[in-house]
Amino acid sequence: MGQGLWRVARNQQLQQEGCSEQGYLTREQNRRMAASNISNTNHRKQVQGGIDIYHLLKARKSKEQEGFINLEMLPPELSFTILSYLNATDLCLASCVWQDLANDELLWQGLCKSTWGHCSIYNKNPPLGFSFRKLYMQLDEGSLTFNANPDEGVNYFMSKGILDDSPKEIAKFIFCTRTLNWKKLRIYLDERRDVLDDLVTLHNFRNQFLPNALREFFRHIHAPEERGEYLETLITKFSHRFCACNPDLMRELGLSPDAVYVLCYSLILLSIDLTSPHVKNKMSKREFIRNTRRAAQNISEDFVGHLYDNIYLIGHVAA
Repeated sequence: MGQGLWRVARNQQLQQEGCSEQGYLTREQNRRMAASNISNTNHRKQVQGGIDIYHLLKARKSKEQEGFINLEMLPPELSFTILSYLNATDLCLASCVWQDLANDELLWQGLCKSTWGHCSIYNKNPPLGFSFRKLYMQLDEGSLTFNANPDEGVNYFMSKGILDDSPKEIAKFIFCTRTLNWKKLRIYLDERRDVLDDLVTLHNFRNQFLPNALREFFRHIHAPEERGEYLETLITKFSHRFCACNPDLMRELGLSPDAVYVLCYSLILLSIDLTSPHVKNKMSKREFIRNTRRAAQNISEDFVGHLYDNIYLIGHVAA
């Protein structure tokens, strides 16, 4: 009986000690967390100095102002940096709220030049009432017109004074623009061989491996879907331009524009053979070397082997 009472008393004592220890640990954790928060807040204030951007972004004057921070509260440099990430549609919407900021000419100039890298009007004295926002709308309208009818699109750019009536200026515009439909562009270049000539000369293939240069060429001037006179014209122009950009390499390898022409055709056929799912028996490296050296005898076996490896590892040259 005495032992039973002693055990009950002992258990009650242990429970009281456990509760007190748990309470002590909880109070200690709360004290450390509070100290940590105060330290972090002081550290932020020490690092930022001047305008406290952290508190500025978090501040809310009233419940009606909850949401995105008012850009006019930020330094102008930070506001322009934020707006520079918007496209034209979002920037127009932003101008409804921050009219002075979103209508800034530097923002619209950046949009114009990032989409249409070259226009004749960039190098002229701007006419009275000129604005880059208005120019963006005209460039967008002209691009849509070009993608429907290339001739009408080019005439629209010329009528607005955006482009000069010069094959070289048109070629620069096409070379620096990525919003034009490649199928319509192919039709236009097939009809305007003078523009095509100037467009080819804008490419710099110096110190480039032949298959890589051919890929870059066909990224700007898309190859036709079928073999024909236009494809032959493109490969001929590319061959002469590649040789002109690499005269030392041509002398070292003993290659002429005609030999480069043969190699380009071989690379296109090899690309089709290796990437097409309809070709069951793929051409081997030995077969490619044999067939290519039969057409162009002065080419070294190692060089032709490197051409095969490039197509095998990287893929089609005109994809």
